[in-house]
Amino acid sequence: MESDKLEHTVSEHIEQDAPATKQDAHVDVGQIQQQNADLFYEALERFGNDGDIDPEVEKKLVRRLDWKILIPIGICYFYYYVDKTTLSYAAIFGIKDSLHLHGTQYSWLSSIFYFGWLVWAIPSNLIMQKSPPAYYLAANIFMWGVLLMCQAASKNFATLAALRVLGGAFEAIADPAFMLIISMFYTREEQPWRISIYYAFNGVGVAGGGLIGYGIGHIKGALESWRYEFLIVGASCCVWAIVIAICLPNSPATFRGFSHDEKLMMIARMRKNQTGIQHRVIKWDQVKETVTDYKSYLFFLLGFFANIPNGGISNFSTLVIEGLGFNRLKTSLLGIPQGAQVVLWILGGAYLNGRLPKNSRTIVCALCMLPTIAGGIGFIAAPEHAYIGRLICFWLTNSYQASFVLCLSLITSNTGGQTKRFLVSGLIWAGACVGNISSPFFYKASQAPKYSLGIGSLLVANCVELLLFIVFRYAFIWENKKKAKQREGLNITEAEKNATAFQDLTDGQNVNFEYVY
Repeated sequence: MESDKLEHTVSEHIEQDAPATKQDAHVDVGQIQQQNADLFYEALERFGNDGDIDPEVEKKLVRRLDWKILIPIGICYFYYYVDKTTLSYAAIFGIKDSLHLHGTQYSWLSSIFYFGWLVWAIPSNLIMQKSPPAYYLAANIFMWGVLLMCQAASKNFATLAALRVLGGAFEAIADPAFMLIISMFYTREEQPWRISIYYAFNGVGVAGGGLIGYGIGHIKGALESWRYEFLIVGASCCVWAIVIAICLPNSPATFRGFSHDEKLMMIARMRKNQTGIQHRVIKWDQVKETVTDYKSYLFFLLGFFANIPNGGISNFSTLVIEGLGFNRLKTSLLGIPQGAQVVLWILGGAYLNGRLPKNSRTIVCALCMLPTIAGGIGFIAAPEHAYIGRLICFWLTNSYQASFVLCLSLITSNTGGQTKRFLVSGLIWAGACVGNISSPFFYKASQAPKYSLGIGSLLVANCVELLLFIVFRYAFIWENKKKAKQREGLNITEAEKNATAFQDLTDGQNVNFEYVY
């Protein structure tokens, strides 16, 4: 009885034993821009089976995609990180005294940025679903720059706080947009490494922020040093936004610089993902599934606990390092080795994941949490005079970033349906906002330079995050067993798999969907 019901469900989306042709394939073109619909039909006709694409040709195509997608997104991520840490470098160049900040006002400036992000995260994701994603991302990046330059003119806490709320709202779309673009052009097997590559620019941002801070520290102009930080970073963001609008693609069908055949291969490669294609209509059944899916809340918790460490390190790392006995300029320069080891952690985690058997992502995530836990324990336990040892322990805490990067690929790989994917992406970043909001308040000025409560919060959050990776692993294994039982007796053909690949089906609705972990 259950098998009959499931077969009826599948038949609503695919035709039994039907070829993937323009006339017969049930690709949900009603939601695809009509001028591009023929490309999807033709892609399935020409490259609808395994082996239809020559492996060498595919490798060359992927290499070209890497250059045209990963480098621009990586530079975006550089600005994305530097944007958020301008306040941290402004702190060591006098913003506290200049704006007469007192008590917890600096902590509030660190946290309040994420209030705008939290409020606007999900609405911004839904707006992006109805917009060309690259253009929408570029418009938001331009506004980052404008608001950063406005912060240079701040005269008091209230003005700077209001501008940082707005800045947080415009940055809310960044990570979901990056993840969406990666999911449109790369297979699920390729996504962890690609996300790691662009996320590694996070470390470049740490190092670059240090260099920018060091350079700005030497400016002897009419303005206070910290104001130049906001002006220079903001202006360069605006310029880069224009470049992004020109260079980044909105979809495989409209990617400039690629031939017709290459576009067909881009589209056909995505059929294995079974996560659907770009749709501009919000589907309320997918909203309902997102709300009722326990995995959505696990992703929210993961975003929360993963970003309690991030909020503290992003805004207080310069103060922690300065508190170990280094002067302002040396503190800025020490951001360079810190950024370099962030890059090494992220790329090392991706490399390890790529060398291990399939479905090792959650294992690698858990392993990458061990150094950060050890670093937190070492920083708290080390004698106060052991400043070099404590600096090394503090740097070790950055290994958590390798875990978080890989966990982002769990969303792009394991969430089907365009509306659901946007919402789940919004949820993990909403959790990240809450974590970033709460984190700065654990770093009490009275506990400087050890910041025992702040490092303690990092330690506890990392232990919980490690446990969450174990929960995710067994949840996905359990879900795959349920999917296997659903497919028993259905005798699903390759044409049927191709049809559901380009349907706007969620991972829950699609019987052919298989979770990776």
